[in-house]
Amino acid sequence: MNDANEAPKEAPVPPAADAAQADPFAVVEKLNAENGELKDRLLRSLAEMENLRRRTEREVADARAYGVTNLARDILTVADNLARALDSVPAEAREAADAALKALIEGVELTERDLHAALGRHGVTKLSPQGEKFDPNFHQAMYQAPNSDLPAGAVAEVIQDGWKIGERVLRPALVGVATGGPKAAPKSDEAAPPAA
Repeated sequence: MNDANEAPKEAPVPPAADAAQADPFAVVEKLNAENGELKDRLLRSLAEMENLRRRTEREVADARAYGVTNLARDILTVADNLARALDSVPAEAREAADAALKALIEGVELTERDLHAALGRHGVTKLSPQGEKFDPNFHQAMYQAPNSDLPAGAVAEVIQDGWKIGERVLRPALVGVATGGPKAAPKSDEAAPPAA
């Protein structure tokens, strides 16, 4: 019976409701800040997903373009051996050869052309830089030689053809580089001033 004498207890007010009653502007600012943070996180996530999509597309394109790199490197020795086989037969021997030898030579030439065509279909191309300007990205200089017919820095001789796939080098061309021949002697002044 003491209950009747006690003052009725008020229900406890939750802190959020208390804060709302106290300062509604603070609650709005807090919600706006939370909204801004969530918006920022969403935009960052969208940007990361877009970057991931682009990176994946780039990696897939690279895999398509350069997926045959290891196989192409292995096949280059076959192409070199076919070229050496054809180069080993002198022109006079080709003309004087009997029908069977001519057929063999034609078969090797056809095989070499087909091999180059198959490599070309996969983006693998031959580098034969004879007479071109030396490019260290695609050529490997083996020696320098004076050659007055070519400007300095031009490829004078190709020792071994190079190969590339797309814009990547599979094997640089081994070359000899021209130094431009002997330098001209400097002209001497014909009319020297008289000595005083």
